[in-house]
Amino acid sequence: MAGKKILMCGNDACGEGAVMAGCTFYAGYPITPQNELTAYMAKRMVEINGTFIQAESETAAINMVFGAAVAGARAMTSSSSPGVSLKQEGISYLAACELPCVIVNIQRGGPGLGNIAPAQGDYFQSVKGGGHGDYKVIVLAPSSVQELLEHTFTAFNLADKYRNPALILGDGLLGQMMEPVELEGRRQILKVEKPWTLTGCKGRAPNVIKSLLLGDGALEEHNKKLQAKYNTIKATEVRAQSFNIADSDLILVAYGSVARTAKAAMSKARAKGLKVGLVRPITLWPFPAKLLEEAAGRTKKFLVVEMSAGQMVEDVMLSVKGKAEVDFYGRMGGGIPTEEEIMEKIEALI
Repeated sequence: MAGKKILMCGNDACGEGAVMAGCTFYAGYPITPQNELTAYMAKRMVEINGTFIQAESETAAINMVFGAAVAGARAMTSSSSPGVSLKQEGISYLAACELPCVIVNIQRGGPGLGNIAPAQGDYFQSVKGGGHGDYKVIVLAPSSVQELLEHTFTAFNLADKYRNPALILGDGLLGQMMEPVELEGRRQILKVEKPWTLTGCKGRAPNVIKSLLLGDGALEEHNKKLQAKYNTIKATEVRAQSFNIADSDLILVAYGSVARTAKAAMSKARAKGLKVGLVRPITLWPFPAKLLEEAAGRTKKFLVVEMSAGQMVEDVMLSVKGKAEVDFYGRMGGGIPTEEEIMEKIEALI
């Protein structure tokens, strides 16, 4: 039986998911369209005896998260596109030091200061490593207010499990929209021992956490260790949804809020007798490459739909390995693809 539902905006639901996951530290800096999340955490951290800090900048916030993670806290920060850009150096440091934390990006239109409308132009930044060095961040892409809560909860578990930053990639539409949310559910906080934390070394040898490795070959060995971990994540943590892909002549690929519109277009196309399916990546890294490659052996074409000039489309092309055609439809700078626009593209391709 479904539990009681309450009406929440996406930003608030994301914050509640963090609290449910045991988050006890939040540091952030205001930027639209994620300000409700910062305000929500200011209230909830006080209520659970956690720590909330409105930092003096995005750069300060990510480094405060570094400090909290080093001490073993479940820590989170959030921002929107240009603010997350400022956090990239800190994210690289967190990944290098194998520190678990959660970063939330409620994307807005860009590049530059852009606008406060929804967009998906931060895909490359999120999945390719927007900072320096060979590192990866686990990236989850919710498509509803309920999923903002659920995926934020999951992100904390994955971050602790792999000692790695995890990122929630939403957008201004998801952050601002209101939907019924079920707060009760079978969610279990992953309990992970953290003997590496810096909590005082009385009675034990000191722990050292650093990313400056100057010894001959030391940094290369550390990189090999990181890559082995990333390969384990790729093998075990891929998440995606698929609809009607077994008999499709064309498969839509979309993530986040755009996937909802794409699913509606798929249903309309099916009603017209057009064999259209949909793949919705939930983890953008690790990417569901195997699912798409297998689907490419059965279908003729893919149509990738994004609120960008085309970023995820490159990963789709790499995944299908030339076994099927890949087309693209996108809108930029806060433009939102409509069901009618996607249908028009579907009909042009079939």
